[in-house]
Amino acid sequence: MSENENLPLEQSLQVTVSEDKLQAFLLFKRVEGTMKVTPRELEQYLNAQGIRHGILQDTLYLIAQKPQDFYFTQNIVAIGTEPTNGKDGYINYIYDSKEKAHSPTERDDGSVDYKEVTQLANVKTGQLIAERVAAEQGKPGKSVSGDEIKPKDGKDIQFKVGKNVVLNAEKTSMYAAIDGLVSKTDKDKLNVFPVFEVNGDVDYKVGNIDFVGTVVVRGNILTGFRVRASGDIRVTGGIEGAEVESDGSIEISGGIIGSNKGYVKAGRNIRCSFVQEGNVIAGDEIVVTQSIMHSNVRAGKLVQCAGAKGLIVGGLIQAGDRVTARMIGNSMYTPTTIEVGVRPELRQELNDLRVSLRQLNENIDKTDKALALLDQLASTGQLPPDKLAMRIKLSSTKRQSTEEVTTIKERILEIEKTLEDASTARVDAVNTLWGGTKVVIGRYTRFIKDNSQRVSLRFLDGDIVLVPFF
Repeated sequence: MSENENLPLEQSLQVTVSEDKLQAFLLFKRVEGTMKVTPRELEQYLNAQGIRHGILQDTLYLIAQKPQDFYFTQNIVAIGTEPTNGKDGYINYIYDSKEKAHSPTERDDGSVDYKEVTQLANVKTGQLIAERVAAEQGKPGKSVSGDEIKPKDGKDIQFKVGKNVVLNAEKTSMYAAIDGLVSKTDKDKLNVFPVFEVNGDVDYKVGNIDFVGTVVVRGNILTGFRVRASGDIRVTGGIEGAEVESDGSIEISGGIIGSNKGYVKAGRNIRCSFVQEGNVIAGDEIVVTQSIMHSNVRAGKLVQCAGAKGLIVGGLIQAGDRVTARMIGNSMYTPTTIEVGVRPELRQELNDLRVSLRQLNENIDKTDKALALLDQLASTGQLPPDKLAMRIKLSSTKRQSTEEVTTIKERILEIEKTLEDASTARVDAVNTLWGGTKVVIGRYTRFIKDNSQRVSLRFLDGDIVLVPFF
């Protein structure tokens, strides 16, 4: 060394360690003059400072060659070994391959071939339907000081057991307890339901159906009838103004012509060719291959209408995450409303709460006026017993109503907070977005005046913006 030649390294250098203990940095405290030091001396200094793992020998060599090049920087001299987190466990659905083989296929013109759907993927008693794959443990890492860094182990998953299924003793495999059809219901419960088949239309000959299983209708469900199933519902024809409800999913080879009567409601997904003047509700996804016309359609996650026609015109379409279609609106500027960014049931609850709040405030206002009159009579000593009883009752009613108002306001604020987080929500027009469309994302609204081609609407920086669709 020249000026610092006789100074110990402790006075010239300093070592710091990153918060995650995976990097060590070498800094020069004294930068005047020149310094001579060997890679071995640097390593010994690092060891003395507690750095014993992942030392970068090449970097120490470069520092020793020309220390002045490293005077004014934070130099990484050791890198630890990161822990490897374990993989989460998962359920392997054995029956999936059969279901996929029988899922409807879309033709080039956008229509759907549902012939395969009628060949149901039934399972037999004792058949394996799912396996539970255990989580993997993580591999520990090592800090620059040589200490072990514990990994995060994968999370185990358990079967969600529904009806007519059994587990083995180790709870790693699930089997069908009866002959029937595998169906996922609310919260991903796996069930095997018996199948009830109608060879023709649901009409006066058949009557209403309420079945603790899966229902297959090889025909149409006519106006005025009800079909209720704990499992899935498969319809090879269409649905008119009927009430159709399933805890699982509903597949319709034709369409839904509701004429503003009845509804089609599924706990999970709904697939069909078209919806016309229908009320359609699904817990997860609604996939329509041709068109949605003048309908109220509500899905917890996704509404998709993206076949060759892929048209949404008129009505109200709501989805928790995304609405996508080839064309939204039409050249006639037919009013069409698309809402995304919050689960539709929350949006409906918000509307209901606001109505209730308005009514409660009106009632409190009327009660206040009546109490003011009774208080005036009491102050002059002219309050008969019946009016005194009324005064006590009105005071109790006001107290109860005021408590309800507080509860409703808290719930409204809670829902409005979820409306604020609409960063992942979007509306996609794969081909054309027509003027006359109203788009709501979270709590923000935009009225579309001009036509646009291939656009996606998203919430960015406090506004709904149009970006190119990819």
